[in-house]
Amino acid sequence: MKAYELKDLQTGEQSAPVRQRIVDACDLLDWPATAFETGIPGLTLFRVTEPTPPFSSIYEPSLSLIIRGSKRVYVGDAVLDYDESSFFLTAIDLPTTAQILQASDAEPYYGALLRLDLERLRHIIVQHDLQAASRPPGEMAMAVGPATAEMFDALARLIALLQAPRDIAFLAPHIHEEILYRLLSGEQGEYLRRIALAGTQANRVAKAISWLKQNYMAPLRMEQLADIARMGVSTLHHHFRAMTAMSPLQYQKHLRLHHARELMLGESVDAATAAFRVGYESATQFSREYRRMFGAPPMRHIKAIQQLGDGNARHARLALPPSG
Repeated sequence: MKAYELKDLQTGEQSAPVRQRIVDACDLLDWPATAFETGIPGLTLFRVTEPTPPFSSIYEPSLSLIIRGSKRVYVGDAVLDYDESSFFLTAIDLPTTAQILQASDAEPYYGALLRLDLERLRHIIVQHDLQAASRPPGEMAMAVGPATAEMFDALARLIALLQAPRDIAFLAPHIHEEILYRLLSGEQGEYLRRIALAGTQANRVAKAISWLKQNYMAPLRMEQLADIARMGVSTLHHHFRAMTAMSPLQYQKHLRLHHARELMLGESVDAATAAFRVGYESATQFSREYRRMFGAPPMRHIKAIQQLGDGNARHARLALPPSG
């Protein structure tokens, strides 16, 4: 067994008792759907009873913890697997394809998503003068790291507040900050520091990403995007790909196709209408790129999703947010 595999195994074993406490608490909840918006600011829980087909979605800046089960995430050319021994972290909005690998009626998949507040991160960094653990430099703004027993213990205390709603307003922000503190001072903390602190290359790319997310329908002009990021075109292209595993054009394409699929599923519009509403000038180009990404022409793919049945259709329609 390789050293990192042994480390992951040990991490999972150490957190097993507290994860079982969380599973027991989740079993008592009245689940309205696959995704449970808890009422605790930033916290969403997930329960899935069967492996899912790949589903596309957009990760918000967030921390994802798997309480039980495993998941695979595709971002551009990168493939990341994680389970109960590790967390998934992204500090920017990322279009992805994900797949839940382990889940059953007897042992449902349970996951938690905690959205990141970058302003709160900056406050913690400055107030406590946090220095992340030493690690080799890297640019990709997503990472898989060890999910420690301490991190799960904080999550357990956060979820326990669902049984004491009067305490949420006071206690939840403190527990949230504890989780952020553990992330920032851990071996993946440098990712968060570089995004949260203004003036870094990563922060400038994040501004370009934010603009693209809000203006994905508009024609992409690299010179304009570079001005927004206050970088040269070639420099932006290099750092953008390093952080997201895709080019700005590929990123925009993922956003457009993601939103087009939502329009066809959620509003029952036809493929041509969806294409034009998300910024395509050619329905033929839209159909070609949609098929390349999802494996089938638009309307055939939508009909296949609708015929999957309620459970899988929910996953395919992104009722399951990306990092749960």
